[in-house]
Amino acid sequence: MTKILLTTLTAMAALAGTVAAPPPAGASAGYTRAEFRADLDHLNELGVIGVQGRVVLADGTVWTATSGVADVRTERPVPANGHFRIASNTKTFVATVVLQLVAEGRLGLDDTVERHLPGVVAGNGNDGSAITVRDLLQHTSGLYDYSVDVPGSGIEEGDDGFRRHRFDHYEPAELVAMAVAHPPHFPPGTDFRYSNTGYVLAGMIIERTTGRSWAEEVDRRIVEPLRLRHTTVPGDDPFMPAPYARAYQQWDLGTPPTDTSFYNPTRSDAAGAMVSTTADLGRFFRALFAGELLPPGQLEEMKTTVEADGGIAAGYGLGVYENRLTCGGTYWDHGGNTIGVISRGGVTEDGTKSVSLVFTGAHGDSMEDIAAMREYSERIIDRVFCG
Repeated sequence: MTKILLTTLTAMAALAGTVAAPPPAGASAGYTRAEFRADLDHLNELGVIGVQGRVVLADGTVWTATSGVADVRTERPVPANGHFRIASNTKTFVATVVLQLVAEGRLGLDDTVERHLPGVVAGNGNDGSAITVRDLLQHTSGLYDYSVDVPGSGIEEGDDGFRRHRFDHYEPAELVAMAVAHPPHFPPGTDFRYSNTGYVLAGMIIERTTGRSWAEEVDRRIVEPLRLRHTTVPGDDPFMPAPYARAYQQWDLGTPPTDTSFYNPTRSDAAGAMVSTTADLGRFFRALFAGELLPPGQLEEMKTTVEADGGIAAGYGLGVYENRLTCGGTYWDHGGNTIGVISRGGVTEDGTKSVSLVFTGAHGDSMEDIAAMREYSERIIDRVFCG
């Protein structure tokens, strides 16, 4: 059976449109810190259990705001810069390392997977000699998304399934094996379909090329130079560093969310295992688009997009989404969605302005409730960049 991964938080992501909705009624011409705080309070009223947000303006001014609770039992407040699982934002870190290796002449974007990982992608119509590194980073490989088959991640298994499997350990090769047990969706390079499998393979290629794990390379090439002191790859550690807001997953509409804060992140590997904060994540994206991490040629490669499916963005580059603004122009981000946590935000083209929003749980009785949360979060991001 194919797992259904549509939960309250994943639905918020899946319902995202290509153009942000207009600002809320009564919005002023210039968006303010007070309005930002009020907007996060409104998200809480709509059903988000805990939300934290951070904005960095072009002049260096920082806004932080929180709303809701970090723990439904104790009702402790959400920390302003709490740690959270950044999920697929990890992909942008991994893509950056790959592009650094390309700039160093150690990898080529048009190298095949077979060249670096012989025999790993084979069987059931899968052919690593036809898939390029670029395909992995741009979700044009056609490979089946292994995460659909990870035990304990589907809505039909619910909280019981999650708790049975939450401490399971996975090796990258096991995750890839789940994917190649299925035929590909299409010939490589002919279409776009989001697949976490591509980034697990990218992590394996980093290790084969450098002799160090993707986590070590992210640490020495990005985390240490940028002094991202609250950004880690936790390995098998299922727990969260303090401070953090607990994660809550609603497994079905109208049911109470359950605590999903702790699980073994090896199920996500290079596709989404990292932990960070809104401050560190914003710093990373600003540095990336300001040209601090990649030479101009590789940054342009990252920003060269293909049309993304699902209507969730204007396009997908190498580890980044391009998104349209109501005031014209675009912003860049990735976003992340994992069990009980969703993160959204973005950075301007020149890397001078960023916004980060993190939701640790949401509760909705209908798809309309979920849509309202999603639409309002999009409005906030649009107001930050257009205000």
